[in-house]
Amino acid sequence: MGDLIKDKDSLLGKEVSLCGWVDRVRDHGKLRFIMLRDRTGQIQLVVKQGETPEEAVKASNEARDEAVICVKGTLRKAPTKEGVEVAVREMSVLNRPVEPLPLLPRDSLSAILDTRLKFRWLDVRNPKVTKVFLLQAWVAQKFREYFSSKGFVEIFTPKIVGAGTEGGAEVFPVIYFGKPAFLAQSPQFYKQFSVIAGLERVFEVGPVFRAEPHHTTRHLTEYHSMDIEVGFIQSYYDVISFVEGFVKHLAEAMRKEELPQRVLQEYNVEPLEIPGEVPKIPLRKAYEILDSEFKKHIPYGEDLDSEGEKLLGQYVKERFKSDLVFVTEYPWKVRPFYTMRKEDEPDWTYSFDGLLRGLEIVTGGQREHRYERLVENVKDKGMNPKNFEFYLNFFKHGAPPHGGAGLGLERITMQSLKLENIREARLLPRDPETLLP
Repeated sequence: MGDLIKDKDSLLGKEVSLCGWVDRVRDHGKLRFIMLRDRTGQIQLVVKQGETPEEAVKASNEARDEAVICVKGTLRKAPTKEGVEVAVREMSVLNRPVEPLPLLPRDSLSAILDTRLKFRWLDVRNPKVTKVFLLQAWVAQKFREYFSSKGFVEIFTPKIVGAGTEGGAEVFPVIYFGKPAFLAQSPQFYKQFSVIAGLERVFEVGPVFRAEPHHTTRHLTEYHSMDIEVGFIQSYYDVISFVEGFVKHLAEAMRKEELPQRVLQEYNVEPLEIPGEVPKIPLRKAYEILDSEFKKHIPYGEDLDSEGEKLLGQYVKERFKSDLVFVTEYPWKVRPFYTMRKEDEPDWTYSFDGLLRGLEIVTGGQREHRYERLVENVKDKGMNPKNFEFYLNFFKHGAPPHGGAGLGLERITMQSLKLENIREARLLPRDPETLLP
């Protein structure tokens, strides 16, 4: 539909063929207007007794809301939003609802989110909701495009694993041919494996699973992570540079390409604002900023909470005109065992979070690549190195300095469109209560 409307001047007076869903019908007796919808847009169909062939008139009687139809007809000018309409010559009703609609797609955004998700196949037919997932696919495409251009190799890692990535209890257990296994918390171990195996620079877009019983607007138990890992780095700032480059690439493309412009206009939001130099603020400095600027106290050595992230994002936007900020040097106690600790301050790490419009969308840092220190890190976290022997073996035969990051696809989508709940940015979200549809 979208291409037809775009090329309408060259198609006027010609026969066109269209298929889609009936969005609405306006029946004026001998004159019937049908709005036909597909993912690219809508167009008006005109059925008029005395002008439209009788078979098509009879078929139009069956064209009710959300029926699936195909038509042939002549494209002509009309005083509609699209500027054109189709004078129907043929119509076929391929399928129609067998019961009353529990959710009308064109009005779905007025329903509560739980109802929208229960009938998600109807909700996503709403053109505004459709655009969320068009933008999300575009973001993933840009991620692949950017990192491929930087010499990264796309990898595909296991999602059924023998050990939790972070050694905690926040994993989903599964039975694997009578043996215990887990759904992967992240591709972390296998990203590092790939760098150590000689691929040097790798990326992946894939699902990750977190058995965290959160009931917030920013957490999911399954989401898609866009991960990178890069070898032979000088410091974790090399990793930050790659992430910063990608977000700048994304922001620039948002201002230039048609698809994101259409979606952002629909949601009435501005493209991401990313300056030439994105602010980098050590966490200990962030404590001071939050305390002095907002009277927000974060206990020393603790992670930022959601309010702290939001306030810091507000501060950076006002002070630096940036939607993105990197918070660096997180405490060892809140980072996984594979994180490299600072040489002079082992209670702090060479790691970072990236906040986009006040929400963490990326976590990363330098990894510990020295076998002996990695073993000590495992012990310092109160875990048994034998439980990570398969992983530790990677580091026995020459591991280069390396680091990486994981970006949340749904969170980037959510913040780009300023959605209120991350479940809106997942086609079929999973949370502690939701397993269907």
